[in-house]
Amino acid sequence: MKIKTVLLSLLIVPMICQAQNDSLKMQAAIGEVVVMGSRHHTTSRLTPISVSVISKQKIEQQHHSSLLPTLSQQVPGLFITSRGVMGYGVSTGAAGTMSLRGIGGAPSTAMLVAIDGVPQYMGLMGHPIADVCHSMMAESVEVLRGASSVLYGSNAMGGVINIVTQKMQQDGVEDNIELSYGSFNTLQSAITNRIKSGRFSSSAGATYNRTDGHRADMGFEQIGGNLNLAYDISSNWNISASGQVTHFNASNPGSVTEPIIDNDSRITRYASTLSVKNNYEKTSGAINLFYNAGRHRINDGYSAGEEPLGYRFNSRDEMWGVSIFQNTSLFQGNNIIVGIDYQHFGGKAWNKFLDGEPDKVSADKTMDEIAAYCNLRQRIARIIMLDVGLRYDHHSKAGAEWIPQAGVSLLLPRQMQLKAMVSKGFRFPTIREMYMFPPQNPDLKPESVINYELSLQQSLLDGKVSYGVNIYYIDGKNIIRTQPVDGRPLNINIGKVENWGVEMQVAWQISKAWRAEANYSYLNMRYPVAAAPKHKLYASVSYSHKRWSVSSGAQYINGLITLASPLTTQKGFVLWNANAEYSVTPRLRLFATIDNILDTKYQINAGYPMPGTTFMGGLKFKF
Repeated sequence: MKIKTVLLSLLIVPMICQAQNDSLKMQAAIGEVVVMGSRHHTTSRLTPISVSVISKQKIEQQHHSSLLPTLSQQVPGLFITSRGVMGYGVSTGAAGTMSLRGIGGAPSTAMLVAIDGVPQYMGLMGHPIADVCHSMMAESVEVLRGASSVLYGSNAMGGVINIVTQKMQQDGVEDNIELSYGSFNTLQSAITNRIKSGRFSSSAGATYNRTDGHRADMGFEQIGGNLNLAYDISSNWNISASGQVTHFNASNPGSVTEPIIDNDSRITRYASTLSVKNNYEKTSGAINLFYNAGRHRINDGYSAGEEPLGYRFNSRDEMWGVSIFQNTSLFQGNNIIVGIDYQHFGGKAWNKFLDGEPDKVSADKTMDEIAAYCNLRQRIARIIMLDVGLRYDHHSKAGAEWIPQAGVSLLLPRQMQLKAMVSKGFRFPTIREMYMFPPQNPDLKPESVINYELSLQQSLLDGKVSYGVNIYYIDGKNIIRTQPVDGRPLNINIGKVENWGVEMQVAWQISKAWRAEANYSYLNMRYPVAAAPKHKLYASVSYSHKRWSVSSGAQYINGLITLASPLTTQKGFVLWNANAEYSVTPRLRLFATIDNILDTKYQINAGYPMPGTTFMGGLKFKF
């Protein structure tokens, strides 16, 4: 309660002082457009939730086949684990754990990943698959920092990573090829095509990536593709269809102290969406039909001196549903969003024996979830924006949840905004937690957190300088933990969350050629968890002039727990990276990247030493 009182005081006092000392006419806002998962186009000034938008330029500048390394650097409070130069894998020894403000964990069932606002997760396990987040398909990425369950439902307890796919804005054809090769026999390749002709537009891409890995038996190979088609039926109506497919093979050598032999995974994931959208002067909305599924084949491997396993783990999963929402402006300064979500998810998991014995099924379940929500945004007296929302979400097994949200934004002169927000986040237990493997418990209840947040942001010098500061407090209950009951492990709603922290970001366009950026996050957890560092700092500088484009960034991590039991903490470390591009012709660019220039020795997953200095070089060709 003391922390909540302090946070409230920090909000009220600056508001009163600003109102007394500055009665000048409010300047016009030039805010950054935030798509918000296609539910409502607005600016960061007008929404109380904290949003980080990573542009296509920043994504391309890093030259990663996956979006996740870039997000982990650019978004304060967000941390994503890794175990090698490429590939995250699944099951034992996997990385790709996503944690935001200490909410997430392994697996990352409390973080929602969406593509154009449509949720993507594994139907049985309930978590996103890290290796399907391809850079080639992204126009931008929006990260909603903090509980976002009113609009996005279960799994958005910690936040939302929404990948906005590429769309051609003007008539024409654009084709791009990118190839790179480097350390550990690592190859990255991607080809994309975008077309717009009158009312029709499309984008397509294919990628192939592979590496031997920096340790023996740590190879990774991936192939993927995506296709988006859209047609403007009229000036107010649009229909679109999209699909993505990814297949990857990943090997896990185990930790350096407990190596594993033949721990290999073969994973295939599919996703598709059909959308019909309307956009009028005072109302807009969409109907989204979506389907995603996967096929997993895993050899769990064996330790030295043991016999190879006589079975292979197999699973099929799916998740399909419909999302319907409509925005309406009843009068000036007003916006109401109403929506209905339905999801059906589940699958089958079994062990297939090599000697012909009958399969042993560990799960064959499906579940349903249906929800309705409403969010009201109202501008008052030109400088106040109120935001209130409510969601009712019903799960076919775990019951129902009411999810409220309320926030206020004070739009002050000199491009300054003060914001306060209280929001509830939750997630329903997964089929894995309820029905699979020895800790399963079919009587689990939903997890939930309450997120209290204050933020200040401002743009100065005609937008050349911008900064933001966030203070938050998170109180959570009914967190699912495994503990012995009557001599056997059992999943129970016994855990708690009490986190508070600070996030800061600043950007300075020093000149037309030079730009500097930095972000920092501090996280204090009363109940510590893995993959959530106490201190995370990233600072970068970039230079672009004529044919040259050069950037360099350094990340500092401290207070990172790499293993929860027994508690294992990695000492603080610094990672310094750099990249450069040179335009040979308007169509051909050469680039090179160097990661971990200092050859820092560190681990993110306990027992998995990360690679030292790595180099990649390649070309981008536009035709």
